[in-house]
Amino acid sequence: MVGLKPSILPPTPGVRFLSAGTAACIADLITFPLDTAKVRLQIQGEAASCQGSKSIKYRGVWGTVVTMVRTEGPMSLYSGLVAGLQRQMSFASIRIGLYDSVKQFYSRGNDHTGIGTATLAACTTGGLAVALAQPMDVVKVRFQAQKNIRGARKRYNGTLQAYKSIAKEEGIQGLWKGTFPNIARNAIVNCSELVTYDIIKETILRKKLLTDNFPCHFLSAFGAGFCTTVVASPVDVVKTRYMNSVPGQYKSALNCAQTMLFEEGSTAFYKGFVPSYLRLGSWNVVMFVSYEQLKRAMMLARQS
Repeated sequence: MVGLKPSILPPTPGVRFLSAGTAACIADLITFPLDTAKVRLQIQGEAASCQGSKSIKYRGVWGTVVTMVRTEGPMSLYSGLVAGLQRQMSFASIRIGLYDSVKQFYSRGNDHTGIGTATLAACTTGGLAVALAQPMDVVKVRFQAQKNIRGARKRYNGTLQAYKSIAKEEGIQGLWKGTFPNIARNAIVNCSELVTYDIIKETILRKKLLTDNFPCHFLSAFGAGFCTTVVASPVDVVKTRYMNSVPGQYKSALNCAQTMLFEEGSTAFYKGFVPSYLRLGSWNVVMFVSYEQLKRAMMLARQS
């Protein structure tokens, strides 16, 4: 058996809530450079059109990482980490930590729920999480998009200053910019991620291919990450572009998507797909494995 044994009692809602936020922060710490590379690739065509240049600065995942380290220093890969961790502690705690509780609520306490109920629960927690954590997401994306080149004027100098600056220049609504595309994205991500993870894990256990431990959690999370990236990538690109845009650049998220389609073609919606998958796949593996182990550790500590 690999990892901690399952506890006799099921995890409490509080344990799931705290475990999810902590596991997501651990996953973010490990995969954040890939997320930053993904953001840079996603906004690359936008930056070129604004500057009137068709030159491509970043080429591929590792090319982006190497270019950023060479021109901006290694710490640029972790630009926006503070806001990212703030986001995960609130965002993941709700969308992942409350998922099982909401699923049981919709199924009226029935442990065996269908795909429809699980999907509804995932959409509910995903929407609630976005409503609360959107300001942290906006600040995180803006820091990741900001180039830290010597001599260049920085858009923001600190996390707290970024919150204040956005609220002052764009109004409070600026902190919730891109909420609707983000709700759409996270409804898709949550359904793809959590429901797929449940389906793969339950199938593995039902067919007795593996026991309920690390290898099972690893394979389930890896499969969920791939499905999520394929489905959510177009919405994710639009969300990133719209949240990073200056006031007046796009009329709405839909206008942003239309501009991308007309100016860059349909392939623009899958810009940064490889770093998205590398990041989301690895993020899912680290998060779900950590989440399962943290739940068991907290329940064992509580029982003792």
